[in-house]
Amino acid sequence: MSKTYKDILYDVRDGVVHITINRPDVYNAFRNQTLEELIDALRRADEEKSANVMVLSGAGDKAFCTGGDQKVHLSEDGLYGPRGTVGMPIEEMQTALRDLRKVSIAKVQGFAIGGGNVFATICDLTIASEKATFGQVGPKVGSADPGWGTAYLARIVGEKKAREIWFLCRKYSAVEAEKMGLVNKVVPHDQLDAEVAQWCKEINEMSPTALTIVKRSFAADTEHIRGISFLGIQTVKHYYQTEESKEGVRAFNERRKPDFKKYAS
Repeated sequence: MSKTYKDILYDVRDGVVHITINRPDVYNAFRNQTLEELIDALRRADEEKSANVMVLSGAGDKAFCTGGDQKVHLSEDGLYGPRGTVGMPIEEMQTALRDLRKVSIAKVQGFAIGGGNVFATICDLTIASEKATFGQVGPKVGSADPGWGTAYLARIVGEKKAREIWFLCRKYSAVEAEKMGLVNKVVPHDQLDAEVAQWCKEINEMSPTALTIVKRSFAADTEHIRGISFLGIQTVKHYYQTEESKEGVRAFNERRKPDFKKYAS
C-alpha cells in the first residue's frame, strides 16, 4: 500500500530503496514531521524484499541535510515538537537507520551539517560529490549529539579528529572527509548518481542474508554506544530547556553571534 509523505520522497527502483529528504527550501533541515516520516519509511524499507540497499539523500543540489530546522526549534515548550526524548524522535530515527537490515548508503551532494552529518555517519557507506561539505555546529547553536554523533564518530575518524570536529565546528570538504575516513568515495558532481547506482548494483548481487549477518556483526562491536546515546539524550533534553541552549537558537535565527558566557555557572 502506497503512502503519501509531505517531507520526504520514497521510491523503489532497480532493487534499491530511495529515501529523500524533500525540504530543499530549508537545506533539507528536519522537523518533527520529517523524522516521523523517515522512521516510517525506514521500517518500510526493511520489508522491501527486492532490495539489498537503501540510499538516503537530500533533494536539490545544495544540501544532503543540515540538521534540525532552527526556525521551528523554539516551540511553546522550548523543544521541537510533542514526541521523542528531546521533543523530536531523533533517537528513534537514528535507531531505525542504525538497525536497518539493508545496506545504507548516504548520497551526499551538498551540505551534510549537524544532524545531517550524523545521519551520514550512521549510514554504512557514504558517497559524496566533490561539492559536498561536512561538519558539526552543535556547540555553536546550543546543541549536542551524544552517542552516535560523537562516540561512534570517534570510532570512524579517530578520537582526536572527532574532538576537533565538535570543539571547533569547522566545515570540511568532501576530499578532507574522505581522507579522515568519514566518506568512502568522492566523485565529480555530475557522476554522483552513476557512482551510487554502480555500488547499489554490486551490493544487489550479494546474498541479502549474508549482508544482514555482516551488518549485525559490525553493529555488535559498537552496540554499547546505544546506551551512551540514550543516557546522553536524556541530558540533552534538559539542556534544551535552558536559556543557554535557547540563546544559541535565538542567535542563529537573528544571524548574530551567541553570548553563551553570561549563562556560565
